[in-house]
Amino acid sequence: MSAAAISSKLFECARLGDPHAIAALLETAQPDIRRYARATCRSSADAEDAAQEALWILFRHVGTIRSWLAFSAWLFSVVRRECLRLARRAGLAPDIDDDAAEALLLTRPENDLRIDVAAAFEALPPHYRDVALMRDVKEMTIDEIADAIGATRQTVKARLHRARALMREYLTR
Repeated sequence: MSAAAISSKLFECARLGDPHAIAALLETAQPDIRRYARATCRSSADAEDAAQEALWILFRHVGTIRSWLAFSAWLFSVVRRECLRLARRAGLAPDIDDDAAEALLLTRPENDLRIDVAAAFEALPPHYRDVALMRDVKEMTIDEIADAIGATRQTVKARLHRARALMREYLTR
């Protein structure tokens, strides 16, 4: 997505909940989302579905995106996930198991893997990212994380599980 097409001011106004800015952001981002979905999805019908879902997710979660610089990567990762989800539902993309994912990751050069892991963390929605960083980087316990974010142990475990699944998906595609 072109940074010139979406200004940081438009993004910030949309992030803060301005309905006109959100509408302008959706309208400006739509052509790039559709183009990327057509290039990523397996069929034109899936591309349309993925684009619509990505726009809906953007509308609902624009306030949770941390920075304008992360916006494009976040949005395109949403489109990629939707294309993959649709392909899996149609039986066209196999689910990758943990052993295969680990073997795939071990073949990458260490510097590339570090960059990819950082990008995977950045692509996570904030509520998943925070939990994953606290657990996997800061090595906090589940109880410490629950206290820090004011959630139950079950919520923390669910978010951590989902964050790791999203990161695995991001790193193995």
